[in-house]
Order: sequence, then structure tokens, then C-alpha cells
Amino acid sequence: MQSTSRLSVLFFAALLLAGCGGGTGGASNSGMNGPPSRGTLLQTPPQLLSTVTASSLLLKLNLATNLQLLALSGPPVCDILIYHLEYATVGGANEPTTASTALMVPTGLGSNCTGARPIVLYAHGASTDQTFNMADMQNGETLFLAALYASKGYIVVAPNYAGFDTSTLPYTPYLIADQQSKDMIDALTAARTALPLASATLTHDNGQLFITGYSQGGYVAMATHRAMQNLGMPVTASAPLSGPYALAAFVDAVFYGQVNGSGPVSAALLFTAYQHAYGNIYGSANQIFEPQYAPGIDALLPGTTPRSQLYSEGKLPEFALFSLTPPATQFADITPPAKPENLAFVFAMGFGTGNLLQNSYRLSYLQDALANPDGGFPTATTGVAAAAPQLPARQALKLNDLRNWSPSAPILLCGGALDPIVFFFNTQLMQSYWAAQAQPPAKLNVLNLEAAVSANDPYQHLKNDFGAAKALVAANAVSQGATDGGAFAVAEAYHTTLVAPFCFAAAKTFFAGY
Repeated sequence: MQSTSRLSVLFFAALLLAGCGGGTGGASNSGMNGPPSRGTLLQTPPQLLSTVTASSLLLKLNLATNLQLLALSGPPVCDILIYHLEYATVGGANEPTTASTALMVPTGLGSNCTGARPIVLYAHGASTDQTFNMADMQNGETLFLAALYASKGYIVVAPNYAGFDTSTLPYTPYLIADQQSKDMIDALTAARTALPLASATLTHDNGQLFITGYSQGGYVAMATHRAMQNLGMPVTASAPLSGPYALAAFVDAVFYGQVNGSGPVSAALLFTAYQHAYGNIYGSANQIFEPQYAPGIDALLPGTTPRSQLYSEGKLPEFALFSLTPPATQFADITPPAKPENLAFVFAMGFGTGNLLQNSYRLSYLQDALANPDGGFPTATTGVAAAAPQLPARQALKLNDLRNWSPSAPILLCGGALDPIVFFFNTQLMQSYWAAQAQPPAKLNVLNLEAAVSANDPYQHLKNDFGAAKALVAANAVSQGATDGGAFAVAEAYHTTLVAPFCFAAAKTFFAGY
């Protein structure tokens, strides 16, 4: 099985804030007596990487691996100037560092291509490639942003995150809500500084700000909306897509045996990021990771070594997160679990020889989860993260769980109920949490692409087209000899190439209403 496509957390791997830094909670110094303030643009003038004409973008869309892209986006209208910006931000332990972002500026003769335009602030999906760069048009997500937004007259700001591209941070603060939201806000601040330097016809935005992102980026988008709302910064609307918002419940589910398709990579990113940020997840890496993986794992991801090579060199297992031996007899029925049945074969892949995590650590985690259960999983009680977890990792997960706020701006959540990478219950737990609040969101929209079409359904076409795309994947697999009715092929494509483009299109339609 290919590491870049089989149930990978990498989004489209197969295809593919206003004000100064001090105003967004950054350091108040100007750089004379220390590091530059958060959000400071570190290069003047900004670096223009490429100019993408509407006609050349149309050609790219016609040649795209994902045949849904052009149908969902429609033909381009504007040319696009793509800039690469570097800016000051902070790491997971609030240490000063740098990061970079793509800035896409529409240009051309069309009425939507000049003047003050709205901004889309985009958070990308997880990557293990340290050179990852959203300003590169070879990137599948970048192509989507260009087609759906920049070519239609939106300014696009798409950070690479600290730890990637030219960032000086030696790790990435994966799923650390405080840092990742600061990083997004700082990128936006730098981009607004760069706009009058980048375009003579589009020197500023029109004040409308839309936030979106997919997978890890869905989580980051929601965390950013929350942070900006807490800071009193205006958000027009947001659309977090297929993200692990209920993070504490999600990771609990994994330890209960519901191992998602990206288990080892996600665990390596998560635990090492939390160790860098909080310093108490483990005393030494071999307290969590099996001895063959512990040496050097703190600096393994992100890196420049392809994932397939990491697997072949024995630095990470491809699928086996846990041992097939139960950590205690009481956990035999979840090693692996047989339910829910439609994802049981995915869970089973997460168990085997050469597993990543120590069985003793899984036992410690499960004992803490039993003593201090999450309010949303496995049983719905309070609906929020455990009140007083004792294990440092579960304490960090509680800190980074997003079941603790309610949006005042319109918000769309989109995903698919059969997602084997980021389970849809993340969306359901946010929805139920908000419904229980004294003041639930006034404008909450939830799209489950698997849901039946209802009367006057605004997403009827997307649901129907998603169903057709899923059926086509299954049919192609059967024609090539699959004996499972195409179930594995659908699971393989589900998160990356099936759900993602339709949720992207739903977000674009949602934003157009404002």
C-alpha cells in the first residue's frame, strides 16, 4: 500500500486579522531590543513567486487529477499574483520564531479582480514534509484555493505553519490551539501589511474575513475563529471542515481501539509536539514509544525524508499503532474493536507487530480514561472533555479541545459520516455541545455529505454528486478485481479525494451568502 494515499492524513496528497503584531497579543517590542513583534513582515518588498493567468489556471484545472475540481469551481475569472511572505510568530512554548505564508492577490480587468476585496484565511491539512509550501502551485490545496477563491476575486492568506518551509522552529506545534491560532493571526497581520506593497490596484481588503481549513486545518480554522472572537477581532464567517475539534474525545477513541487511518503519523506528530510545548508528556521518548522508534523521534517529523522511506528504514510503522496483545485482559474486546462495523477493518489495521506505542502506555492512558472519562466518548454525559484527567497527555488534550466556546459569527461544519481519518463524531460533538449552551450559535450550519437529501435541501446537488463520486470509486475498484464491493477503495479515498472537494465547494457557497 502506498504511504501517500492509503488512509493518509495528508490533504490532497494523492492529487495533488487586522492591526500590528502588538495588537493581536504579540510582543510589544519593535525588534530593536529583541525579536520582532508577532505579525511583523520580515521581507520588504514581498517576494512575488508567480503570476497565474486565468487561462493558464483553466488549463491546470482541465489537467487536474481530481476531475471534480473544475466542475465545482467553475472557470477562473481573475489572474492571480502569488507571493511568499515571511513573518514573526511564536512556537508551541511561546518562544519567538518565524513562519511563512502564501498570499494570493487577484488581479485583472474584471470588476471582482480590483479594489478592496474580502480575505479568505486558510489552514492546510497535516503534512510531514518540512519543505511544504502553500505558495507552490504544484500543491493540491493551493490549486483548490486558486480555483475556488483567488480566481474569483478573494484575497487568500494560507500560512505554512511554524516548523515548515523557511520557519526557524525545529518542530511543528501540531494541534496546539493557542499557537496555531496565533500563527494564523500573525500571518494575516503580515499579509495586510504586504498588500499595499504587492498590488497597485488592491492595496487593502474590504474588511470581510472568512476562515476555513480542512482536516488539521479544520481544527486550526475553528481555533482561530475562537481566538479572534476572544480578542474582539471581526470574523465574517468561518467554515471548519472535517477537523478533530473534540480532540480529547477523538484521541480517547483511538486508545479505546478505534485507530484512525493515520494513527502512527498522527501520534508521532501529536506527542512530540506536546512534549516540545509542555515538557511533561514523557521523561524520555521510550516511556511512550517502542525502543526501535524512540531514538530521534522528537526530531523526526516534519522532515525531508519521504514517508515511504521512513517506513522502509523502520523509523515509523505504516499502520500499527498498538500491539495485538491486550494491555490487560479487560481490554481484549477492543484490541481491536469490532464495532462500529463499517470501520472495523480500518481499526484492525492499527494493530500488529512492530507497533509504535508501548502497551504499558496504552494501559496507563486507558486507566486514566476510565477513572476520568470524557463527557462525549464513549458515553455522552457532560459533553465536554474530562474535568480532571491525571495523565499529562490527557491534560494537554483537554487544554486543546475546542468544546469550550460558542461562535457569534456564522459557521459551517462539513464532513462525511464514514470518514476513517477524522471521525465525524468530532462534528457531532461540537453540534451537541453548542445545542446545550444557554446561547447556542444563531447561524450554525452542519453538512453531513452522507445524509439523505431533504426537502428544499441547499446541499442537494453536493450530496448527490458526492454519492455519485463514491459509487464511481467503488465501481472502478470492483472492475479491477476488488472482492469487497469497493469498500476499501472508498475508505482509502474518503477523507482526501472524496469528502474534501465537496466540503470546499460548500464553504465557498456558504461564504458567498455574506
